[in-house]
Amino acid sequence: MSDAFVQLSDLTLSYGKSVAVPALDLSIRKGELIALLGPSGCGKTTTMRAIAGLLAPTSGRIHIDGRDVTKVPANKRGIGLVFQSYALFPHLSAFENVAFGLRLQKLPETEIRSRTEEGLATVGLTGFETRKPAEMSGGQQQRLALARSLVMRPKVLLLDEPLSNLDARLRLEMRTELQRVQKETGVTMVFVTHDQAEALALADRIVLMKQGKIEQLGTPSDLYAHPETAFAADFMGFENIFSVDGDRLTGTHGELALGYRPDSALLAWRPDGVTVGHGPHQGQVIASSFAGAHREYVIDSQIGQIKANAAISLPEVPIGERLAFDLPQDSARPLSA
Repeated sequence: MSDAFVQLSDLTLSYGKSVAVPALDLSIRKGELIALLGPSGCGKTTTMRAIAGLLAPTSGRIHIDGRDVTKVPANKRGIGLVFQSYALFPHLSAFENVAFGLRLQKLPETEIRSRTEEGLATVGLTGFETRKPAEMSGGQQQRLALARSLVMRPKVLLLDEPLSNLDARLRLEMRTELQRVQKETGVTMVFVTHDQAEALALADRIVLMKQGKIEQLGTPSDLYAHPETAFAADFMGFENIFSVDGDRLTGTHGELALGYRPDSALLAWRPDGVTVGHGPHQGQVIASSFAGAHREYVIDSQIGQIKANAAISLPEVPIGERLAFDLPQDSARPLSA
């Protein structure tokens, strides 16, 4: 990619003799917010550590802003880091936490004060200068860690699952805050997460990783609507994935007639793409749970378990009862083997 601001080229990362990331190629544009997404052990944090300079590559190159930084120490790369634990100094005030890195650079006191106040204002913490981390909420601590990195004016800001320690409501608030700060500052941001909802809500592009490799790369809408593999589909919420044999689906217990012949090895449906209450197929309800706007069912069918969502206005079907369902063609996602 000619406009790459961060370029990983044939990057191999290892822990001892164990290869965690084999021959990774990735281009990140300037000002882009990109999410490294995947389950534990997929290589996303390892990749972030290599960009930061905390892990030396076994082979390959890392370029930032046109400069080869593969062998450049972490403190010389112009990288900002926000850790999952925030890593704040508990004995220092909010002001001094943010000013700490600037003082290490031996900048003039007037510049330190100006940049620190600006950093606190950017994340909405004006008025909190004298508070210590223990006197702040989780969301405020997260903003403080963000301000501490931003005042260093990094070329790239790396965030390692920074929202995972927050409750559900604060996570939603901080997603909005991170987007606002990123757009206002224009900093290139790499966000590591295992939460697909966070990646979908925040990122310009998502890098879905599996076993150290890129499974799929694209915009949130691309990955959400058009996953290309069974792994990507399952990770993005297509929980019903079945093999295709001619005009039938095959599963653990048998076959199910489709009434048409797909041109793919697999078909996948989201739970809200499954029709319940009527249809040509039936199964036994083995689980049922209330989820606010809908009810979630698990149906034991002849091809295995089917996960389906039903409108809350429909009558509830008790566990153990039979429930009719359909797998509509227009909500099916074809996948490669």
